[in-house]
Amino acid sequence: MNNEPNHLNEFRDTLQRNGAHYELLLDENALARLTAYYELILAWNMRLHLVAPCSAAEFATRHVLESLILARHLQKNARVIDVGSGAGLPSIPNLIVRPDTRATLIEASPKKGVFLREALRHCGISEQANVVVERFEKAPPPVAEYVTCRALDRFSEMVPKLIAWAPRPCTLLLFGGDAVRQEIEKAGLDYSSVLIPDSERRFVFICGEGSP
Repeated sequence: MNNEPNHLNEFRDTLQRNGAHYELLLDENALARLTAYYELILAWNMRLHLVAPCSAAEFATRHVLESLILARHLQKNARVIDVGSGAGLPSIPNLIVRPDTRATLIEASPKKGVFLREALRHCGISEQANVVVERFEKAPPPVAEYVTCRALDRFSEMVPKLIAWAPRPCTLLLFGGDAVRQEIEKAGLDYSSVLIPDSERRFVFICGEGSP
């Protein structure tokens, strides 16, 4: 890895150094694929604005390790729907570290849909996932045990629609803060929450079938 550009080394080193803080132990294969994914993000980001500009260390922590909080909440051979997948977060990192997992990535932007298909191919996980280019409300929900969403335009406003749309039975795994929590409570769902490390107000909310 010493021949890699500094930013790739920084990304990889951050994953290794901070993984335990997120209850993760990443093997060499996962590190290599996650680094390839990050490199592809950099190549496409200026054209598609997949993520806000940030350092390699911040991308490793804020985007990849946070996404991988889900890995310990997915049952074996889980089927996941990732709504508003965008850059492939949180689904692509989880597909990399959990090869038993299958996912449907739903993304409204055709250009981002092209990126997602290329990212799946580039990371060697195309057989684990398919991409649906459509607004989630207009697409019939696939059969799945989990629905996750990390970001949508007007996310808190969309939570009730997402809850109504999700297949039954399933567990919702939603990233967000108090506004998302309030919408979950308004819907009357049982839920638990996991505080994202190094954050005071950002959580993963686990609601529905898999909540306590």
